[in-house]
This record gives sequence, C-alpha cells and structure tokens, in this order.
Amino acid sequence: QVQLVESGGGLVQPGGSLRLSCAASGSSRFNAYNMKWYRQAPGQQRELVAEISNTLTTNYADDVKGRFTISRDNAKNTVDLQMNSLKPEDTAVYYCYARSGYGTSSWGQGTQVTVSS
Repeated sequence: QVQLVESGGGLVQPGGSLRLSCAASGSSRFNAYNMKWYRQAPGQQRELVAEISNTLTTNYADDVKGRFTISRDNAKNTVDLQMNSLKPEDTAVYYCYARSGYGTSSWGQGTQVTVSS
C-alpha cells in the first residue's frame, strides 16, 4: 500500500500562491494510481479539490477552477497542487489521496493552508 506525505502548506496573504506537494512511496506502480487532493476546513466535511487520473485526466471543484492546477511526476512519484489567487475560504487542511485500480487507497497526514492578512 502506498504511503503519502504532503508538504508545502503555510500561511499566505489573500491573493498569494502556494504549491503543495505529495510524495508517494511503497509502490512501484505509482503511475497506475488515481491521485486526488482533498481539503477540510474546521467544522466542515472533507471535500474534493482536484484530481488527476493515471491517464492525466484532471478535474477540479468549481470554486478552484482557474486558480488551482494539479499535476503529477510519475518519475518522482509526486503529485503537486499549484494554488494561485488564494482566498481566505481556501483555508483548510489539505490531504493527498491515492486510489489504485484494485480498490486500495491511502491518505496522507495533511498539511495546513491558512490564507489570512
């Protein structure tokens, strides 16, 4: 089962940018995984932010379209989330998620993103 470690979170002012990265280990078949970024704000349910399939098809939540970009590097076993034009409502813990074609899945531990002046 793949292990996931997120990095890149922090405090940023409104309108700023952050790049989150998720490093995967424990599998030689990272390129076969569908990868997703979720987020969870205090008191709210975890929600899907962006996803990228093993065929590089991407999908975004409506409120991040045009601002966030998901990408993956199968040679490095990483998936990134470039976040631009950040808003206070983007404040949340961001989680990386991996799902294999066999139905197995893994979550990372999360990284905090705070957008505040």
